[in-house]
Amino acid sequence: MSEISDRFNTERPGLCSSLHWKSQYVWSEPDPTVPRSNDGLFWCARTQTCIGPDGKLAEPGNCCSSSRGCHCGASK
Repeated sequence: MSEISDRFNTERPGLCSSLHWKSQYVWSEPDPTVPRSNDGLFWCARTQTCIGPDGKLAEPGNCCSSSRGCHCGASK
């Protein structure tokens, strides 16, 4: 997995429960013929923006560690 696609990997263990992304709300079967869109459409439920309460970007690569002060437990 490339560094960029790993940064957007929503299957990471320990993701913050406040991290949200569009595919959480779109109910469809994955289609392997359609390339994944890693356009960075992630947001924090606590701030309702793409920036977390600590001023850092809300995306899986940043929101999977409890060492981040605003981390709210695992979403999976």
